[in-house]
Amino acid sequence: MTKIYRARDLGLPFPGETGIYNAITDVPGVEVGFTTIMEGEGVLKVGEGPVRTGVTAILPRGIKDRMQPIWAGHYNLNGNGEMTGTHWINDAGYFMSPICLTNTHSVGISHHAITKWMIQNYKKQFHEEHLWAMPVVAETYDGVLNDINGQHVTVKHVLSAIQSAKSGPVSEGNVGGGTGMICYEFKGGTGTSSRVVDIDGEIYHIGALVQANHGIRDWLTVLGVPVGKHLIANQLLTEEQGSIIVIIGTDIPMLPNQLKRVAKRAAIGIGRNGTPGGNNSGDIFLAFSVANEKEIPQVSKKKMNMEFINDEAFDPIYEAVCQAVEESVVNAMVAAETMSTLKPYGKHVHAIDHEHLIEVMKKYNKIV
Repeated sequence: MTKIYRARDLGLPFPGETGIYNAITDVPGVEVGFTTIMEGEGVLKVGEGPVRTGVTAILPRGIKDRMQPIWAGHYNLNGNGEMTGTHWINDAGYFMSPICLTNTHSVGISHHAITKWMIQNYKKQFHEEHLWAMPVVAETYDGVLNDINGQHVTVKHVLSAIQSAKSGPVSEGNVGGGTGMICYEFKGGTGTSSRVVDIDGEIYHIGALVQANHGIRDWLTVLGVPVGKHLIANQLLTEEQGSIIVIIGTDIPMLPNQLKRVAKRAAIGIGRNGTPGGNNSGDIFLAFSVANEKEIPQVSKKKMNMEFINDEAFDPIYEAVCQAVEESVVNAMVAAETMSTLKPYGKHVHAIDHEHLIEVMKKYNKIV
């Protein structure tokens, strides 16, 4: 079996203390599942393939007996993309669904499938109470490597990703919604990382998961090193044509307005890798907290209470978010595998060469 590498396996000295898995699943209760669709070879035939796409599902508190509000904040650095459910998150500060990441033309079917899953899984609540499903689905464009116009993602694929969600190590690179994605003109996709934060002697966790499909080679920076200016082979693009979705989870109790500020720091995290947030990129971020478990507002008392951290304690939190997001993007590239292109046909999007990356980092004394 081929070893799947991560950035730290190559000796890249990312700062900060990680959780056990160095993944978003270090946040207690968070589960991640994937459906990866790899079918067919050869020339693109719309509707027939080849298919290189999928779905990533994030369940912030796993599967509970009843729906509960998941407190959240949302931020767009650049809005050339989609994340559903954010109007309500911006107004009410919470959502109640799984989060699914997929390709641009599969947002609708994913939304439909999550709604179906919610109605079935919380049948009693939907039957007895006047509830509605407002799923969170986000996307990036995989049309260079996948028959995106064939719309191959189905309800079954989405349900499979949700049902396979679990804690523990998280797959990276060419998996789930990240299967057909490109990052800084290298093969990109799914990446994750985490940090541990001590607040008044209590240990908390911050985890990030990215679907990285953004950037051009010349921008790429790793730990301050202009890697993209050295690794110049096999470039494909003259301008950016992708996006990045960042999901940040934590067990730190926060108010929704604080979570929105946390979501904003994802912009700094991805910026450390060199992107300026290109015009054609959907740079869309969501932060959620699994703390403050409560009944849904529709059946709660008129007066509610929430625990939250003092704003004056947030600098280490912001730093941890930036670190986790930065490392997640590099993990996505390091774990990815080379894939042939469909548009244009016959070229390749190469995985970043580990040995060449290490050589460049050594030149700048980042690896001893």
